[in-house]
Amino acid sequence: MTLEDPTRELLADPHGVYDRLREVSPVHRTAGPDGLPVWLVTRYEDVRQGLADPRLSLDKSHALPGNYRGFRLPSALDANLLNMDPPDHTRIRKLVTRAFTARRVEELRKPIRRTADDLLDALTGQGRADLIAAYAVPLPITVICELLGVPEESRPDFRAWSDAMLLPDPAHPRRAREAVGNLLGFFAGLLAHKRERPGDDLVSALIAVRGADDGGSDDRLSEDELMSLVFLILLAGYENSVQLIGNAVHALLTDPAQLALLRAEPGRTAAAVEEFARYESPAQHAIRRFPVEDVTIGGTVIPAGETVLLCLGAANRDPDRFPDPGRLDLRRDATGHVALGHGIHYCLGAPLARLETEVALTALLERFPALELDVPPSQLRRRPSVRARGLVALPVRW
Repeated sequence: MTLEDPTRELLADPHGVYDRLREVSPVHRTAGPDGLPVWLVTRYEDVRQGLADPRLSLDKSHALPGNYRGFRLPSALDANLLNMDPPDHTRIRKLVTRAFTARRVEELRKPIRRTADDLLDALTGQGRADLIAAYAVPLPITVICELLGVPEESRPDFRAWSDAMLLPDPAHPRRAREAVGNLLGFFAGLLAHKRERPGDDLVSALIAVRGADDGGSDDRLSEDELMSLVFLILLAGYENSVQLIGNAVHALLTDPAQLALLRAEPGRTAAAVEEFARYESPAQHAIRRFPVEDVTIGGTVIPAGETVLLCLGAANRDPDRFPDPGRLDLRRDATGHVALGHGIHYCLGAPLARLETEVALTALLERFPALELDVPPSQLRRRPSVRARGLVALPVRW
């Protein structure tokens, strides 16, 4: 099998491409969006094993020269968990979990619900809205910014800069570089402010970890690691949630039987989030990996240093793991999906994304019992990204 134009084909019909690849070429060498070669891994067992394989490194230094270009970040933003292997990854992950605990996330349930209710209050009298712009975006960005202590007046700029970086416009490459510079200045200012006026927020807690004596300087965060970590948490803390909320609502509004089921059994919502994540994974691929030695995946030898993309969206639609995978089934046991990763690089913000989506759906369905699409499904547009699976807009009425 050959993909004549991989980026175009994946944008047009990712699940169709994944179905064909799993069947005839489950470990497939093709061209990535930048034109450089990548290996696409699409079967569930191969993807899950690959996510936990220490021979597949996230460290870009293991890439073959000229074989990987990637997005360049300044060192103050690049020293993050998405570019690290043990032991540095282990050290930083251990430190951040002291501040980003499960208890802290669960304590956000009521604030998340208040935020959701406030957003829905603002919509109630309108009768129609773009649910992405009016709900799926502001809910998680408000939550993560409040968790980190980002001032309210800075949040619109942060969203604009993040979009410019995550969805660069090929016709205006300078905008992405400018956005990175703006983000760097933003985080430097945020850290300086929190050092002068620490509060009950995650950035202040991470600064305390940075300054603590935990047995020697080797156990602490460097200044670049601290800034990169705040950058990663703030960026990743809303991006997956935006797509997960939007995709879940879209899936429900195009499947009346499943929508009726969830309305009749609202206690099923938390478990349903797992099926929504499986059915339309917010991240279609895990962060790129580079074999530190020749590895065999699915019977195919991948040379050391080449770029490997583990396709989460393809794995979650593998019929060998999830029967009838193209059907949304809120009674399905979707545990074991890899939408939020697996292994030591499992998404740090996964508990928050799950909680936000659960609360967002519960509040929305309670408030608007007559919610429906405001345009034919064929008119909905997906974001122009092979990495993220999300909608540009979701027009609804009630």
